Amino acid sequence: MTEVLQHLIALLGLERIEQNLFRGQSQDLGWGRVFGGQVLGQALSAAVQTVPPERAVHSFHGYFMRPGAVDRPIVYDVDRIRDGGSFTTRRVVAIQNGEAIFSLSASFQIEEEGFEHQDEMPAVPGPEGLLSERDLALRVADKLPPGLREQACAERPIEVRPVEPMNPLKPDRRPPQRAVWYRASGPLPDDAGLHRYLLAYASDFNFMTTALMPHGVSWISPGMQVASLDHAMWFHRPFRMDEWILHVVESPSASGARGLARGRFYTQDGRLVASTAQEGLIRQRKPRPRD
Repeated sequence: MTEVLQHLIALLGLERIEQNLFRGQSQDLGWGRVFGGQVLGQALSAAVQTVPPERAVHSFHGYFMRPGAVDRPIVYDVDRIRDGGSFTTRRVVAIQNGEAIFSLSASFQIEEEGFEHQDEMPAVPGPEGLLSERDLALRVADKLPPGLREQACAERPIEVRPVEPMNPLKPDRRPPQRAVWYRASGPLPDDAGLHRYLLAYASDFNFMTTALMPHGVSWISPGMQVASLDHAMWFHRPFRMDEWILHVVESPSASGARGLARGRFYTQDGRLVASTAQEGLIRQRKPRPRD
């Protein structure tokens, strides 16, 4: 297991302060605020630690309320809403500097048998032979802003290989559809909860990138303000994050300075293991007129 992957796992593990209170450290990815996937993964981790191990999370819905500061820890307050015969419900509020920055509601279920069907995985090239986002960043490292360059070219805990790479420095107009392969950068223990935390963390990477594609801009284009507003995820079938997983993303709509994106996660053999959806702020600030 790589050092950066070990660090991410420790980041998602959390420190238990009291029965329903947890504390997590923050990671600086060079964006000036805490990465939304980190807060998602940590909030889910806090909820899981208050639920019996035989009950697995099957869905969560989260709202981002304030940007998180990278130089301060985050406290996660878990409310044990309900423990039923088959389902368990938890609500988590992430707090920083005395203010709520994120809230999450998660539902857990005992393992049950039932009907089965799924969408088929689209026909896309496999991860073998594709360049990673780090490889692509190294090719344009001299053109990246210094803070972003350091993070974009650094070793990553989760390898990301886009099927059709795009240059965020010179974005072209494309249909709002994107396919990306993910895999942890080393072998992981047989802990299903950990694999879900890591997928939740990774699920925040490509949503608003996809929503911006028809408009010929990227999240680092001048004047762009991009931020996650909400995030939902449904877990369908078991998976491992140390094996390749395909994220297929589409954006059906953008309006009112918001973009909507939906995604599906598939294993390499075509099993649909999770679905995702997110709405985000995609605001282009107008330049101020000169006096």
